[in-house]
Amino acid sequence: MDEPQHRIRALHTATTITVYQAYAPEIGLPAVEEGRFPAAWKRDRMTWIKPSFLWMMYRCGWAAKEGQTTVLAVEISRDGFDWALRNACLSSYVRGVHPDRADWQRQLKRAPARVQWDPERDLRLRPLPHRSLQLGLTGEAARRYADEWTVAIRDVTPLAHEIQALVRDGDLDSAAGRLPREHVYPVEDLSLAHLLG
Repeated sequence: MDEPQHRIRALHTATTITVYQAYAPEIGLPAVEEGRFPAAWKRDRMTWIKPSFLWMMYRCGWAAKEGQTTVLAVEISRDGFDWALRNACLSSYVRGVHPDRADWQRQLKRAPARVQWDPERDLRLRPLPHRSLQLGLTGEAARRYADEWTVAIRDVTPLAHEIQALVRDGDLDSAAGRLPREHVYPVEDLSLAHLLG
């Protein structure tokens, strides 16, 4: 069966969804120890969360890029994630989704969240034909993410290194078996047609 172009895939439970971010250790390690983002975490700037583990690995180079050597699995409430989606705007203008470019720019300026669709990645971090969600949070959404929605924060850097080593050794089956179990995230009740550019 063909994969739809836009679909959210994530590790999730009945009440939470896991998203990934990568930080320098001075932010990532205190976040893990405290189970919440420390005061040094900037609540007034845009932060991007990624439900796809492999897209996070592509972005941080398997936790090797400068400033991204601590990979966090952040379990947040589905209520919060859904709120962000309902209040999001596409990060770029799409003809047919927005009446015109000026209307999109107005929406973007007001929206506390931004949706961006990037090619999903395989175990070798090559692009796949379908897209993976990145969700940008700013203003109210970023503050609520850090201080209200976060349920737990885990350091998955060792897992990233373990999977990368298996891929490097050509053991893709074992690598795939270590991946977080991401499934289709249900959004049928959220009316997200405006985010499927």
